[in-house]
Amino acid sequence: MTERALFSIGQVVHHRLFNYIGVIYGVDPQFALTELWYQQVASSKPPKDKPWYQVLVNNAVHTTYVAEQNLGVLKHFEPINHPELNLYFDGHNQAHYLIKKGLVQ
Repeated sequence: MTERALFSIGQVVHHRLFNYIGVIYGVDPQFALTELWYQQVASSKPPKDKPWYQVLVNNAVHTTYVAEQNLGVLKHFEPINHPELNLYFDGHNQAHYLIKKGLVQ
């Protein structure tokens, strides 16, 4: 059984363990990468049967794949600086990034 995602595409979130912010650009209802990736990268061993998120990391060029339990809500919207931001979003409305027209939600 998969859980319903707490966060959505375009939402700015805070990573609780690594203390960075980013914007979600993809959501998987459960872990979708390889077992090798999970063993090598997911050091806290979060559950695989709960949602995982693809995140553009603020002030960085890389992206991350994060388990729901490691993300938190920001109290105030913060704009994100990432070179791939315009591939996924058409700006923001001071609360949420707006998904680029034509992209699947």
